[in-house]
Amino acid sequence: MTAYITLICTSGVLNLYLCLYVFAKRHHYNDIARFFILYTGAITVYCFGAAFGLISTTLEQMTFWTVIQYAGMPFSAPLGLLFIMYFLGKNITKRLFAALLVIPFISFIMVATNHWHHLHYRVFEVDPVLGFPYIYQEIGIWYVIHGVFTFASMFVAFLLALSHWKETARVYRPQIFSLVIGQLVPMLTAFLYLIGFAPQGIDPVPMVLWVSSLLYLWAIHSSRMFSIMPIAKDTIFNSINDGVMVLDESCRLIEFNHGSRSMFPLLNKSMFGMDFNKVWFELSGDSFPFPLETSVVTKELKLTIDGSERIYQVRTSALHHANNRNGLLVIFTEITELKMLQLKLEHQAYYDELTQIFNRRAFFQMAEQDFAAAQKVSSPFTIILMDIDHFKSVNDTYGHSVGDQVLMHVAKACEKQLVEGMIFARYGGEEFVLSLMGCTAYEGEKLADQLRKHIAAQPLLTPEGVLTVTLSFGVAEAAEDPEETLNQLLIKADKALYSAKREGRNQVQVYAGT
Repeated sequence: MTAYITLICTSGVLNLYLCLYVFAKRHHYNDIARFFILYTGAITVYCFGAAFGLISTTLEQMTFWTVIQYAGMPFSAPLGLLFIMYFLGKNITKRLFAALLVIPFISFIMVATNHWHHLHYRVFEVDPVLGFPYIYQEIGIWYVIHGVFTFASMFVAFLLALSHWKETARVYRPQIFSLVIGQLVPMLTAFLYLIGFAPQGIDPVPMVLWVSSLLYLWAIHSSRMFSIMPIAKDTIFNSINDGVMVLDESCRLIEFNHGSRSMFPLLNKSMFGMDFNKVWFELSGDSFPFPLETSVVTKELKLTIDGSERIYQVRTSALHHANNRNGLLVIFTEITELKMLQLKLEHQAYYDELTQIFNRRAFFQMAEQDFAAAQKVSSPFTIILMDIDHFKSVNDTYGHSVGDQVLMHVAKACEKQLVEGMIFARYGGEEFVLSLMGCTAYEGEKLADQLRKHIAAQPLLTPEGVLTVTLSFGVAEAAEDPEETLNQLLIKADKALYSAKREGRNQVQVYAGT
């Protein structure tokens, strides 16, 4: 009997220590500390109630301490279940919390008032053969309900913890191990007690709870239980929208999250342990486009999946993980929509909405660079300004809709005659501009005349009839003066254009100086 009481008190003291220890450090932990405090507190009450029951000398004392036991014991199993559910990242609502404690509360009331209804114990008396403190009892209907609920709570908690064993990183498995054994030991002991393989008249469960307590204590100190919870980590890991792949020091795939699986449907756990380049080839049909680096690197990647082109921002960084080995973190952020929006905004910023050629802003940004480069190497640089003849009359006679068609017609006709390197843009209204790097005024004049003839020979078909379109051109070449600016060159081209209009339009004039 002394051994029994010693074991029970050991369990009580260890659980009391855990309860107070976690309570004192509750501000360093998250909300799981509250469930653990309640869980170990209920076990503490249960254990000390059982210990004092074994040193009772009257039936009244034994009945009283049994009631004290039931102030803790019925609540310990569901609180343990809630503790494990929270640990595993399950959602615990107030309604669930209250529902799981209804039967334990009724059990406590049933035991406290058993002498009135005998629904929990039909018989509760001192064992006539063994005497104090052994109890002879015959169970009632509520004892069965209470027992089934308690056993079910421990069994579900055990299965939940066990089900997460494989998906938990090895470094965090001590935590899962302590949870599994912490539920298995009292569950098996209770089962053996109910089928008669235990000391008669004594509840053996409090005698073995010190095992669970030591495991919890070990887990708290060895694997930082509550400070770093693997399942909570996994919940966050898998809730990230980005695709995350974890590689070991040999660039073999060791983990990926749900985001990666959504991005790459062919990705699966059978690829664990495979070289990343081989994994990537199976996912994309091609080799990974850039080397994996341990330094923080951000690059863009285009990939066609299911016939649809996707754009990803790929970030790699070193990862220090278990056993002091260096791994690699590869993070994929899909930026397809963002990139499309960016391209759309850039297009709107640099392209004319009507003609879909460069606008004035884009022309100046690009031509300034070419002009500066030409000046640096003393290369010729020529500007051509062109203006649609009698465009105002077109708008007044046929309407702005036909005027828009004329602008688009001229833009397309000119584009067909131009080559790469020439910057062609809508300068404003009915005016267009063309910059020619490496071309002299003579070459610019020839090109302008070619454009003039081509457009004049391509009449525009409109609902109002056939409309002949002609253009006037002004050509100017940059002087061998490093102080000259692009704006000054444009002014010279504009003067040449004015001269072409003044001389009768549909012609090319070259700036000859003032």
